[in-house]
Amino acid sequence: MALTPETLVRHELNGLHARVVESTNPDAVGISGRVVSETMRTLSLSAGSRVRRLPKSGTTFEFTIPCTDEAADAAKVSGTAPKLPPETASRTGQSDGCEDAAYVTVDGTRLLSRPALRTEKAGVSTWR
Repeated sequence: MALTPETLVRHELNGLHARVVESTNPDAVGISGRVVSETMRTLSLSAGSRVRRLPKSGTTFEFTIPCTDEAADAAKVSGTAPKLPPETASRTGQSDGCEDAAYVTVDGTRLLSRPALRTEKAGVSTWR
């Protein structure tokens, strides 16, 4: 399954570029970097030599999804822009398929689960 804005929460986040767009901690807004570690309740972003651990709860992240051939093919086959879930917004800046990257905004509470379970199951665990 290709990494698309619709399937982001079901994929591994390590290695993706992320930026904090909203947070209950105003000092965290604007922090960006590559996701180097993910736990059940936190994401660790690396920018240069510094690693910052951020809580998922109360934080809204914007992830950059690099364009791949699979994602471009999926966009061409559908013929229309994908319809995103209400908690996910995308700004792609693309006209037909992928050109550079897609930017997906996700509320951190959608990511509150063990990473392994989230990637194997259909979204967030129901037993919480």
